Amino acid sequence: MLELFPGGFEEVDRSDGVELVAYTDAQGEERMWRSFGRGAAADVGDGWEDRWREFHRPVEVGRLWIGQPWQTRADGAIAVVIDPGRAFGTGAHPTTRLALLLLDGLDRGSVLDVGCGSGVIAIAAAKLGFAPVVAIDSEAAAVEATARNAAANDVEIRVERRDASVDDLPATDVAVANITRALVETVAPRLDAAQYIASGYLMTEPERLDGYRHLRRVTEEGWAADLFARQ
Repeated sequence: MLELFPGGFEEVDRSDGVELVAYTDAQGEERMWRSFGRGAAADVGDGWEDRWREFHRPVEVGRLWIGQPWQTRADGAIAVVIDPGRAFGTGAHPTTRLALLLLDGLDRGSVLDVGCGSGVIAIAAAKLGFAPVVAIDSEAAAVEATARNAAANDVEIRVERRDASVDDLPATDVAVANITRALVETVAPRLDAAQYIASGYLMTEPERLDGYRHLRRVTEEGWAADLFARQ
């Protein structure tokens, strides 16, 4: 399906499995029949191209409201408006919320967002009063999305394409990494930050991290985020 419809397709859960749905034209339908030998086709009504928006829901994390441009913002909240584009991250995943919860409890200072994705954490940090904020990611799409979303939110963030596992990292007061546990451990000794917020993994992962003292853990739906201080 990815080869036939690189622009995307929909996965629909059914009682007997997952149904894959492509919104296409007659030529695309023919490609599907040639590849799979069977399938079903039906006309769709107007507005099909916007159906993906129904899967996104705004979330609130403390004083923050995180949502998409087409949603109504909560009154009185600090709004972080994210259009993910082709980059990962809308703020809805528990690990993002947990990382932001820990960040909001810290003294304000400089922040490095490692693996910024669409820029949720970096933009939220700037909105919460942290400065300067640096966001890095190894993917060009993530760098583009973060820069675009930062401009849309009217915040100043330095966005750079860097691989945190090999490239030099700037010194900051706080580093945040909402990535995999393996990358959390790889990046940890390379950071020049007094405090390290790590997330992106399950609560079954250990609280220990070499070179750091564990300060706090928060969990949600089986996911975890940890606050560490460099020893």
